[in-house]
Amino acid sequence: MYTEEDIQSAIQAGIFTPETADAFRIHVARQKSMPAVDEEHFRLITGFNDIFVVIACSLLLASIVWIGKAFSPALGGLAAAAAAWGLAEFFVRKRRMALPAIVLLLAFVGAIYYASVFLLKGLPMHQVFSCTLAAGAAWLHWRRFRVPITIAAGAAAVSGSAIALILSIAPDSLAWMRIICFMTGVAVFAFAMRWDSADTRRQTRKSDVAFWLHLLAAPLLVHPVFTALDIFSGKSAVFPIAIVMVLYVFIALVSLLIDRRALMVSSLIYVLYAFSTLLEKFGVVNMGFALTALFIGSALLLLSAFWHFTRTQVLRHVPARITSRLPPLK
Repeated sequence: MYTEEDIQSAIQAGIFTPETADAFRIHVARQKSMPAVDEEHFRLITGFNDIFVVIACSLLLASIVWIGKAFSPALGGLAAAAAAWGLAEFFVRKRRMALPAIVLLLAFVGAIYYASVFLLKGLPMHQVFSCTLAAGAAWLHWRRFRVPITIAAGAAAVSGSAIALILSIAPDSLAWMRIICFMTGVAVFAFAMRWDSADTRRQTRKSDVAFWLHLLAAPLLVHPVFTALDIFSGKSAVFPIAIVMVLYVFIALVSLLIDRRALMVSSLIYVLYAFSTLLEKFGVVNMGFALTALFIGSALLLLSAFWHFTRTQVLRHVPARITSRLPPLK
């Protein structure tokens, strides 16, 4: 199995020309009878050895934290961060293993945050500084290893720092957390679109970076909106549930436009709950969730099967100046 990163490496080594690589991509797309750009590829696992290495790394890092905590929690975090960096030098930089790269990045940034929380505990706005240090750790990791998820991890740390700053300045602003989270989600989504627009054909690492950013932006955008409708309060008002359905259709349209499915996945739980609640309101109590899952699951499978066709129909109604910044149709 060859990844997009492997093809780019072959181009840089002079094995493929850009024209040959494009011809190869078109050939593979035709063989699959689906456009390559709509596949939304990203590297997660290259073989079972990835899982084997992740298990071993997790055991090692957990034991380092455990032993370090016997002396100091901060020491355990710093030791785990150093170990995660050292392991990344071999398994990421030399072996170029996908899943271990993700796990070791999260372990490194998480360990830095964990250690800084204990080191800075008692200082004013210590959570702000801890999140900032985690963002700095993500930036250093990106400079060294260029793991696509690193940008999203750094964005999450920056978002956490901004939220912690606002709460430290105005502790009573907890009621505004939905607005703060939503605005943070908008910023992350815009950042993701910037990466996406830099590689509309999705042939480089920039597309992978955008994927993880969209995965981060989705819950930040969706959760505040749907929880504001109070659908989990036990009330079964039809109007909020109808709004949930309309919003999900809008989310589906946005997902089709940008050719990303993360928004739909992140909001799926809200739609399932809202639709099953609606069925229960009309007397379908025992089979409400089953019928909801049947209906939503079938609809999503149909959308997946006809994703390219549906996206083509949607893009016909979008101005050219916007579609030029979106993944093209093939």
